[in-house]
Amino acid sequence: MEIRDSRRLTGPNLLWDHAGAVLDVACPEDKVESLVAAWLVHAQRMLDALGWSGEKLTARRFPGGANLALSAPMDVLYAATEVNEWAFAAARSQLDGSSCPPLEEETGRLQKLIQEERNPALLRLRHAARENRIAFLSDDDQVSVGLGTGSITFPVDGIPDPDSMDWSNVHDIPVALVTGTNGKSTTVRLLAAMIRAAGKVPGFTTTDGIQVGDELVEAGDFSGPSGARALLRHRQVELAVLECARGGMLRRGLGVRRARTALVTNVGRDHLGEFGVADQASLVETKLVVRRALGYTGTLVLNAEDPALRARGAELELPIAWFTREPADEMVRRHWEAGGLAALVEDGRFVLCEAGKRESLIAVNEVPVTLKGAAEHNVANSLAALLVGSRLGLSRDAMTAGLRDFQGSPGQNPGRGNLFEIAGVRMLVDFAHNPHAFRALFQMARHMKPERTLVLLGQAGDRDDDSIRELVQATWKGRPDHVILKEMPRYLRGRVPGEVLEIMEAEFARLGAPAGLLQRAPSEIDAVRAALRWARPGDLLLLLTHEVRDDVLGLLTGLSRQGWQPGQDPGSH
Repeated sequence: MEIRDSRRLTGPNLLWDHAGAVLDVACPEDKVESLVAAWLVHAQRMLDALGWSGEKLTARRFPGGANLALSAPMDVLYAATEVNEWAFAAARSQLDGSSCPPLEEETGRLQKLIQEERNPALLRLRHAARENRIAFLSDDDQVSVGLGTGSITFPVDGIPDPDSMDWSNVHDIPVALVTGTNGKSTTVRLLAAMIRAAGKVPGFTTTDGIQVGDELVEAGDFSGPSGARALLRHRQVELAVLECARGGMLRRGLGVRRARTALVTNVGRDHLGEFGVADQASLVETKLVVRRALGYTGTLVLNAEDPALRARGAELELPIAWFTREPADEMVRRHWEAGGLAALVEDGRFVLCEAGKRESLIAVNEVPVTLKGAAEHNVANSLAALLVGSRLGLSRDAMTAGLRDFQGSPGQNPGRGNLFEIAGVRMLVDFAHNPHAFRALFQMARHMKPERTLVLLGQAGDRDDDSIRELVQATWKGRPDHVILKEMPRYLRGRVPGEVLEIMEAEFARLGAPAGLLQRAPSEIDAVRAALRWARPGDLLLLLTHEVRDDVLGLLTGLSRQGWQPGQDPGSH
């Protein structure tokens, strides 16, 4: 039995809505229940000793361990992690017969830590924000009330008396949360285009950065709660769209406690095994953490074509909006006929269904990111964006204008379905990195009817061997004519160079792939250059790019400008 991770939970999370502390612990299967029972006893003893008797305890079992969580006052969460660690140590000592520091001794130490961390001014401001029905955000350095154009931010050690504040200028803005396995960033950017078309200033976060209007405020992965807080404190933002990645929700929870609407695009098998999320059902619950910000009035937007979301969504007691590319979906039809919100495709057009009425908005062929319908995953993303946009209060004209305006180009949507055509060779730069995305990618490739198809293939080393093999199986089903296996030095994550490629080669061989199908490249950019040397007019190159996206986009842009022709060495351009 050992602690794998000890951390604060600052927002609504997989376990509950409370702030607090959580442990990820490894434990033999036959001892998990005994460990949980002992931890509950010792944790409650310490909570009582500290005067925290009103706080809550919960445990979540998973194969090989458990999450052990306790709630705590939000101004003392670092101390709460130490409380939790002591409770685990006491429980383990009880089970293995070893000694543990006595309760009285540890109570004194922990009370000192709590007193050093306490911030009564923070709690007073949070209470005042609740009284005024205004959002409250806090972190180690800053505290804020209100959102976007209505926000005011203070240093954590300089919080004013709430009674001295002018609350008339503090207000919230509409917020949407976007999560899922694939399609998050593209859908967020589609929504930003709709908001611009409405004449409003969008603020949004993605794995590429924080953006306000047309300005990239800060580059980097800001799909977690810290990115959400930074964006929501920006006083130019009129409507906010936050990408919520699985990791951030599991590590800390949501960055905001209230949102007008939330979207789950889909749930595919990816990142299993982290934070005790070991199966598809747990992954679905992880994605659905966004619903905790909706209360009973916000709308949850779900993909009716995803079996797991379809089944779980039917059990939830909050407003649901469904999207599907299938006009004959009986469940969705009954839903909108009963007055529910839905979006679907019928006769090649996007249709919005609300209050029992259907409204045809725009032809699929008029929306650039769908590639005239070939990119079916972006048809789904567009449907999702229409539903989220409608809940944000955007007009039909603004939403259709946004869909028309968004080109999905490297400048607007870098690394997501960026299509180049140079001298008869089509090249698609995309971030696809899991079987779910690969199936959508190859489906799109078939619609494009290339003479030959090439795919760049690599995977991060933190995926287990079976997940790597599953990616190969999805590639094999796509029937590519050539595969370049790329080394990914930045994503080795504990594996030695060549290890992931050897697993891939062995799986291709098991599936019956001919030797000439595969080629190795020492890096991503080398793999792209090899693909260009292989290409001839009529080919489609699926350039799946994860490490050096900007370099790849720069290379292709340069080749296009300089008149590169198939057969020429791309290294000379």
